[in-house]
Amino acid sequence: MQRWTNWAGTATATPSALVAPRDTDEAAAAIRDAARGGGTVRPLGTGHSFSGIGSPDTGCALDLSHWSGIVHADPHTGLVKVRAGTPLHRLNAELDGLGLAMANLGDIDRQTIAGAISTGTHGTGAGLGGLATQVEELELLLADGTEKRCSAAENPELFAAARLGLGALGVITTVTLRCVPTFSLAADERPARLDDVLDGFDQLAADNDHVEFYWFPHASNTLVKRNNRLPAGQSPRPLHPLRHFLEYEVLENRLFGAVCRLGRAVPASVRPLNRFCAATWSARSYSDSSHRVFTTQRNVRFVESEYAVPQEALRDVLQELRAAVGRLDDPVMFPVEVRVAAADDVWLSTAYQRPSAYIAIHQFRGMPHRRWFDAFEDIAGAHGGRPHWGKMHRLDAAALRERYPRFDDFRRVRAEVDPTGVFRNPYLDRVLGACG
Repeated sequence: MQRWTNWAGTATATPSALVAPRDTDEAAAAIRDAARGGGTVRPLGTGHSFSGIGSPDTGCALDLSHWSGIVHADPHTGLVKVRAGTPLHRLNAELDGLGLAMANLGDIDRQTIAGAISTGTHGTGAGLGGLATQVEELELLLADGTEKRCSAAENPELFAAARLGLGALGVITTVTLRCVPTFSLAADERPARLDDVLDGFDQLAADNDHVEFYWFPHASNTLVKRNNRLPAGQSPRPLHPLRHFLEYEVLENRLFGAVCRLGRAVPASVRPLNRFCAATWSARSYSDSSHRVFTTQRNVRFVESEYAVPQEALRDVLQELRAAVGRLDDPVMFPVEVRVAAADDVWLSTAYQRPSAYIAIHQFRGMPHRRWFDAFEDIAGAHGGRPHWGKMHRLDAAALRERYPRFDDFRRVRAEVDPTGVFRNPYLDRVLGACG
C-alpha cells in the first residue's frame, strides 16, 4: 500500500487498504469489513493537520474525494447541505454562486469541510466562534456501518460531540451549515509595535469584526490585520491582479520561501532576516468578497503548534514567549500569529465557555523546532491553554481531561457509538485514551 504523508511531513502511515467509496453503501461496507476483522478505519481529508489526527496508521484509509459538492441549499434560510469531502475553496466558490457565504473562515482553504470542523479550525473575531459553531446538522456512518443524523433536536448528545469529533465517532457523510448572505470585507493591514498592540488589544478586538496580528519572534514589530464588513451597497475595491500576484505570490510565497531556505542553510542569518522581514511590512488596504479576504494561499511549508488561552492572559503569554525566544539556541524563522474567538458550547472546542486568544507558533520545515515548541507549550499550559487538535502538541488524555469540562461526556458518547475503536489511531489513543 502506498505510504501516506500529511502536508507538513510531520505524520506518515502505511494503511493496509485504500478505499475510495462513491456512496455511503460502499463506505459502510468498508467500515463493516474492518470491524469484523478487528481493524480500523480513518477518513482521508487533504492532510492539512500537523498532528497525527488524520493518520490512517495501518488500517483502512477512506478516500472521500468523490464526496464533494453541495447537496442542497436554501438561500432563504441559509441552510446548506454539503458532502463531507468538499474542500473549503470549492465550497466557498459554490456558495458565492448561490449568494451565500460562511460567516467566518480560517486563513487556509485547502481542508475538507469535515476535516475542518472535526479538528477545530477557526478564524478570528471576538464575536464569532470556530467553524464547528456554524454546523446545523450532521450525518455520519457509525462503527456498525449504520448512518445516523444528528442535530440540536435529533440525537443532541451525539451532535454535541460530533460537531468537533476528531473523527473518533464515525465517518461524516454530510454537513449542514448555517450560512449568511454574501458579504464583502474591507481589509486594512499596517505595521505596529508589539507593545502598543498588546496594550490596546482588547479594544482592538472589540472594535473590529476580525482582527489578527503577526510577530516575528526576533523583532519588535507586528503586522496588524483588521477585516470589517463593507456597508451594504458599497462596491468592493479588490487589489489589482498584478499587485495581488506580486504581493501574495512573489513576496509572501516565493521571496519569503527563499528567505526561509537561506535561514535554514545559515542559521546565524535568521535573527537579522527576522528583523529585515518585520521592517519591510507596509500598509495595505483593499476590499473584496469575504472568502477572498479571509483566505490566503500558503506555499511555504512549515510546522505549527497552536494553543487557545483565556483572552485576558494574552499579554502575559506573549511577554513570557518573548523572553523564552531569547534563550533558544536555534533561532525561529517564522512569525507568530495571534487571533481571537468568542466563547462557545462545543464540547471539545478550544474556546469552550471562554473568550479565547489563539497563539500559533511556526517553524520553517526542516529547521529545529522542538525546544521552541516545548517552551511555548509550557508557557501556554501554565495559563490553562488548550491545544489545537490538528496542530502539534504533546498532551495526553489525563492532561486534556483537566482542561475540558465535557471531556468525560465526549468519551462516554464515543464508547456508545464506537466501543471497539474502529475509528481509533495512535493520536486518538493518546489524546482520548482507550476505547470502551
